[in-house]
Amino acid sequence: MVTLPHYLLPMLADRLLRHVMDLSLDGVVLPRGVGVLDPFNGPNADEVRRIVTAFHLKYYSDDRTRTLMLGINPGRLGAGSTGLSFTDTKRCESDLGIPVHGLRTHEPSSDFFYRMVRAAGGAVAFTGRVYVHAICPLGFVKVGPKGSAINLNYYDDKALEQAVTPFVEHWLRTLVGCGMRTDTVLCIGTGKNAAYFSKLNERLGLFERIIALEHPRYVMQYKARSIEVYVDKYLKALAEVG
Repeated sequence: MVTLPHYLLPMLADRLLRHVMDLSLDGVVLPRGVGVLDPFNGPNADEVRRIVTAFHLKYYSDDRTRTLMLGINPGRLGAGSTGLSFTDTKRCESDLGIPVHGLRTHEPSSDFFYRMVRAAGGAVAFTGRVYVHAICPLGFVKVGPKGSAINLNYYDDKALEQAVTPFVEHWLRTLVGCGMRTDTVLCIGTGKNAAYFSKLNERLGLFERIIALEHPRYVMQYKARSIEVYVDKYLKALAEVG
């Protein structure tokens, strides 16, 4: 069987799956006490791979370019459980129509995110225009005060940020090469995530413009009474991109 080069694969789904299913931090030396949150090689790896494959084949089996919407890095209850950004198992089933077997998670960020997706016309309309992932596609954990694993963002530890930056650079270049628009990118997270991404983009020159949006976690935790205001902000950003 002849295997086509990455850039000759006919469908966006094929190109993306080749990329997202083969992520690896092998060779990256992480700071002491930091672990990798890799749902593709964790205890539910087979289920995650099935979900992610089904998602891409269902929503990206075409060759249209998409606008990127990039979060921070996977968390345990969202992408860490389903392999899909801002998608817990509940929204995976109810909004994406993909059944999940053997695990159940609820993530407040996913609640906000899928309110926005519904307001944007639903999963088919939204994914027809946008591809959502993260600036750092693998997540991180550390032991919390109570002895259990807690989420760690790549920028929470300067040594971690420096260690993963070459990995992030390669990821973003390859992701754009799969078939993404480069005129505008949507960055989820207006603080440290946007600051890091802006500096990185200045060096790499991947995108002409970055629009930063408040992170769903921030909205749900601090602005819950104004959810619709932030949903509208996302929708206006999407309308601006066109």
